[in-house]
Amino acid sequence: MKSTTQNVVIIGASHAATEAIAGLRRAGWDAKITLIGDEEHLPYQRPPLSKAYYKGDISADKLAIKNANFYEVTKVDLMLGQRAEFIDRETKEVALANGDRIAYSKLILATGTRARILPVEGADASCIKYLRTVTDVDEIKDSLKPGSKLLIVGAGYIGLEVAASAVNQGITVTVLEAQERVLARVTSEPVSKFYQDMHRAAGVDIRLGVGLKRFVYKQDGNFAELDNGELIQFDCAIVGIGVIPNVELAEQAGLECDNGIVVDEYTRTKDLDIYAVGDCSNHPNPQYKRRIRLESVPNAVAQAKTAALSICGDNVIYDQLPWFWSDQYDVKLQTAGLMQGHDEVIVEGDIKARKFSVAYYSEGKLIALDAINSPAAFVKAKKRIYLELSDD
Repeated sequence: MKSTTQNVVIIGASHAATEAIAGLRRAGWDAKITLIGDEEHLPYQRPPLSKAYYKGDISADKLAIKNANFYEVTKVDLMLGQRAEFIDRETKEVALANGDRIAYSKLILATGTRARILPVEGADASCIKYLRTVTDVDEIKDSLKPGSKLLIVGAGYIGLEVAASAVNQGITVTVLEAQERVLARVTSEPVSKFYQDMHRAAGVDIRLGVGLKRFVYKQDGNFAELDNGELIQFDCAIVGIGVIPNVELAEQAGLECDNGIVVDEYTRTKDLDIYAVGDCSNHPNPQYKRRIRLESVPNAVAQAKTAALSICGDNVIYDQLPWFWSDQYDVKLQTAGLMQGHDEVIVEGDIKARKFSVAYYSEGKLIALDAINSPAAFVKAKKRIYLELSDD
């Protein structure tokens, strides 16, 4: 028998979760809200982990998205340090690892992603780290000091942000990237070259087009063995080779999953009482006319707002243009749109002055822009891309 309890249950303590809570209360939901998170912490910001928090510029308590008073005022039942293990759609309950069962009338999955594990020999040693949580960063910081050797596997945003933070602290940094350029999956050659040159000028040893064979542990230290036989010594290694969406709960519940939890334009799964938002959701994008899964705080926040409105009876289509940012050294990258499928690239500004933009066009239409220390160009492009693609 299905539960009749009026309770919005949110699984995943994240940006999306806090925004969903605020959105539900703004939209008039006055019944129960329950937040389930497997970490003991209140929902906290993830982007500063590889930058400001790693460098010590902010403390752990400053990472909280909302303080404890927010959850008291919004009357949220916090179930932190609890892992959801099973969704019973028949009874409309979430089973927890501790044996409790939480009834829901609506369920929001904000389960996020987890780090992709490096599949090489020796990668299970304690000196091999993944940067996903505040605890991960604390362990990394404890294992490094000025003069330490840090190895970073993967030249994506996280890897390069950590490299910038670490080298400025007097740590010797080597970055290994299997592709022929950094950020190859998300940007163009001019932007990749800019970041390669900037990191190398700062003292980061970037190795491109290299394969990592295994990790070797000897009496005189830890070593990464490359495919060419070269050994690179390190004290700590951070792996950043991408993430995997956490879809296991949804799959177990019989929901459709395909590179994320498949949702409609209102963030609903095929079960109209279950929503999925943020990094774990695969959603239709009206601008690019295809399904996408985004690893982006702005996307998570906007989808959470959409889910909250839908639950409260106001079906507003999610149609936000994707956008992202990254801070490295004194450079802020802001990206509007998605550059995949472009047929023309135009660079404007002064690359040497670290103030320029790279525009991506497809059949004459602007589809994306990378703005480096150029916030005005970013704002202008974001509006233009949205309008041009919405006219199709």
